[in-house]
Amino acid sequence: MDFPKDLLFTEDHEYARIVDGVATIGVSEYAQEQLGDITYLELPQAGDMISKGDSLGVIEAVKAASDIFSPVSGEVIEVNSDLESNPELVNKDCYGKGWIVKVKMSDSSEASSLMNADAYKAHVE
Repeated sequence: MDFPKDLLFTEDHEYARIVDGVATIGVSEYAQEQLGDITYLELPQAGDMISKGDSLGVIEAVKAASDIFSPVSGEVIEVNSDLESNPELVNKDCYGKGWIVKVKMSDSSEASSLMNADAYKAHVE
């Protein structure tokens, strides 16, 4: 299982890749493996404001459906529209083409409460 060092993780298995105040958010490899084959994602719209810990959408799979919780607060500036027709990208490349949304962070200090890759690896083992 992969735990990229440039990502921060939540206890609920979302990740954030933060670059210049923008968080690219997705679900971890562990999460997508637990869910199984992803069949559908309900996603927010660009321009939506979200708060850390709030549901930003729903991910549906063969085994279960689950909320996707935002690791940070801010404005959704981009939604991965490829997931509408290819939700399986989350299974195939969760840290690459399977990202879910990009959020312009309103409070960069929120990142300090997220786990680094080593802490997240310990959390799921």
